[in-house]
Parts: sequence; C-alpha cells; structure tokens
Amino acid sequence: MHVCIQGVDVRKQGQPAFGGDWTAEKLSRLREYLAAYTVALSKQPFELLYIDAFAGTGYRSLRRDNADGSDELSFPELAEAETQQFLAGSPRIALEIEPPFSRYIFIDKDLASFAELGKLREEYPSRTDRISLVNEDANVYIQKLCHTGWSGRRAVLFLDPYGMQVSWETVRAIARTRAIDLWYLFPLGVAVNRLMRRDGAIGDSERRRLDRIFGATDWYDAFYEQATRVTLFGEESSHEKKATFESIGEYFTARLGTVFAAVAKNPLLLFNSTNVPIYLLCFAAGNEKGAPIALRIAQDILGR
Repeated sequence: MHVCIQGVDVRKQGQPAFGGDWTAEKLSRLREYLAAYTVALSKQPFELLYIDAFAGTGYRSLRRDNADGSDELSFPELAEAETQQFLAGSPRIALEIEPPFSRYIFIDKDLASFAELGKLREEYPSRTDRISLVNEDANVYIQKLCHTGWSGRRAVLFLDPYGMQVSWETVRAIARTRAIDLWYLFPLGVAVNRLMRRDGAIGDSERRRLDRIFGATDWYDAFYEQATRVTLFGEESSHEKKATFESIGEYFTARLGTVFAAVAKNPLLLFNSTNVPIYLLCFAAGNEKGAPIALRIAQDILGR
C-alpha cells in the first residue's frame, strides 16, 4: 500500500506544515474535523463523545517527559518558543465546537496537568455537566472505556502523546469499538526514527518499545537489510537501516489499516522550526457505515 505523506514536499509547495507551526497545524486539522463531525451527526440518535488522551493543561504549553520518571526520550523540539505560547489547545478547541458534543472526556495522568484541566469546568459553565476528568494512565483508561457498550454512541478520540506512551493494544481496543474515529499524532521523527540505529544494533529495551508502539515485530525486517562487505579478515555481514520517514509512515498506516474500517492515505507530516520531520498526524475511521464520509472529510482536511 502506497501512502502519500502530506508535507514531504512542503518546501516546494510553500504549505505551512513546517517551520515551527506544527502545533497550530495539528490543532487546525482537529478543529475542522470536529466541526464537521458534530454537524454531520447532529440529526442522528447517537451520544457523541470527544475523548482527549494526554490532554495536559488544555493549553499549548511546554511538554515535559513523563512525571513518573520513566525513561522517555527527551524532546528538545518541544522546548521551542512556539510550543510555549498559551493558545487554545485541543480540549478548549473541542469545548468551543458548535453544535456541542454530548460528553467530553479529558485524560491526564500527571497530577499538575490534571488540576489545570479542572479549570475547564469554570471556563465553560455551559459544558460543565458534560465534562469528565480522568486522572489515570491513558492506555489503561481507554482500554477499559473501549470494553464498555458502544451501541448508540459515537466518538472522536485524539491521541497526542508526549512520546511513545501509546501501546498498540490501546489502538486495537479503540478500533474494536467500531464507533470511534481516531486522530493520532504519531511520534515518527521525534521518537520512533531515533530509536532505529543506522547499524541495526537496537537494544532489547528499545526493541520492546518499538514492538509495543507498532504491535508487531516484523518492523525490523521492513526497515533493515543485510549487507555484506569484504574486509582483510574475509566477508562480514551486518544490518543497515533502509527506513525513511516515508517508509515508516507507510508501515504504520498499513498497521492501522489492519484494525480500522478505513485509514487516511495522506497523513500529515509535521516539521519543527528547523524543518526536521517530528510527527505524523494520522486519521482512522472506526465505523464501517460511516467510514466513507469520515475518510473523505479527513483526507480533504489533511490535504489542505
């Protein structure tokens, strides 16, 4: 399956998907989809949920490594000036959409971030009774939520992790509901690509993290090839990295396609202020009946 990653040629096209505007880019796409989503389903008898994992403070502010001290990568891109602006983040964007969602679920494990999320009830009094705040590991909570009944409910779920926190089991649980559309900010360049050493000598810990995010182990064969070179001591075999940002994106998009009803074929590649690819904004539709129109809307939004 060939995936056209929007953003690869943005330097030629002059599109604003790079140059430090990646935070604004992901949020503008999310806003457009949420607005179209609630309008499209406003006449349907569904309870509409918006679910935001790793919701943070609700503002675009400096993201830090896990508060629990786990060995997440340090992301210098996230310390750039543009990410520290106090502008509306995804929770506030969702709360401002009209017509509104029936219910909003904001999840964050960090106690300080969770406390900040509590202020949303004061800022949006008309939405207070619809807001649920969850202070729990996002993987654990989402998997539990996805195992509840989904008849009569539909949802949009935004996964915006700091790094590689999202497990494939969580992604698969979301897909199995057949009721949730997923927007996933996949840490393509900021984390995944960095773990893939050029010489293929990936440690056990790093392998487990890549297995966990991909939900498979065949990624190694997909991204490395065996090379033989002649030395003074004879032939030596080694592995060399053949993975590119595009091929990693294609692989992950294909993985999403194994569990979701439909997946956007033009995920958006986002760049930092030095034009280094850092994230891939992916979309997957959960419901078979609604997938064609959801996919058409999402692909149009991603392609702008």
